[in-house]
Amino acid sequence: MQMNEKGIALPQAARLLCAALLALGTLPAPAAQPRDVQTILSAVVGVRSEVPQEARTAGTLGIRRSGSGVVIDATGLILTTGYLILEAARVYVTPRQERAAEVPAEILAYDHDSGFGLLRATQALAVTPMPLGDSDAFVQGATLIAASHGGAAAVQPAVLVSRREFTGYWEYLLENALFTAPPHPLFGGAALIDPGGALVGIGSLIVPDAAYGETLIPGNMFIPINRLKPILGALLSTGRGPGPARPWLGIHSQDLAGRVVIRRVTEHSPAAQAGVPVGGVIVAVAGAPVTGTADFYRKLWASARPGDVVTLSLLTTDGGQRDLTVTAGDRYQWLMLPPRGAR
Repeated sequence: MQMNEKGIALPQAARLLCAALLALGTLPAPAAQPRDVQTILSAVVGVRSEVPQEARTAGTLGIRRSGSGVVIDATGLILTTGYLILEAARVYVTPRQERAAEVPAEILAYDHDSGFGLLRATQALAVTPMPLGDSDAFVQGATLIAASHGGAAAVQPAVLVSRREFTGYWEYLLENALFTAPPHPLFGGAALIDPGGALVGIGSLIVPDAAYGETLIPGNMFIPINRLKPILGALLSTGRGPGPARPWLGIHSQDLAGRVVIRRVTEHSPAAQAGVPVGGVIVAVAGAPVTGTADFYRKLWASARPGDVVTLSLLTTDGGQRDLTVTAGDRYQWLMLPPRGAR
């Protein structure tokens, strides 16, 4: 049996529990009657989007995207991962029922800061919404269930192997992300469900390092549901998260020995227009030294707003430094998205 550095068995215990729950057909909801598993899983729907060829993200994310989403209220509100619906012209959802037909859905919100996307089905889905749980209630070693659209074969156990900050090279930083193992292959928009049948996370990525130890354990990164609760009102009213937009440069970076290495520059981005070199090493932003990608993002976001001029200090090949100025952009304006508050 494979174990991680904390002695957590992976994934046999979770498999046994998941199999037992599915065989019983119920989950023991706290302070309530046991809930039927199939009723709970009915909230997990398929999500399919069609994206224009000219969309900014067409080249990296594709023009046909598919994954899952979770119905979270009686009006057909669906929570998913944002990249599935980003810049989409049309979105369709499919209920879990056998031979169910696709239903058109309206895009309500995309929030880069959290990674969430919101949809609403244009027709009744005849499913039971999944309640929101408490993603802070579980510690390392907790057994959960990961479920994507696709029937019983798309349901599998998930052990919470770590919870930590996640830094994405696309200028993304998520605190308290949930990392589970074994990896669910259909992770995009999948539901992470607690033993009581409540939603505690939305699937975002498959990663090689869900847990650390003598060997790396692959798994999934889930966006914690508690990240949604304080921003849901703003998402529904404006289509974006609350607060001002963060400055965006268009730099894809990677940590290397505590330094921020520029691996790619997005075409037509502020960084591209300023001539930021691929392979360069960022050592400071706005005069403040940076010690890694997460530190770079935090200092960038604290020092500027979209439209501000940002000074990046880069290492030169002779070991010196040179400064390069970039006029920060607004990612939401660069993407093909409706104006804030427009639907």
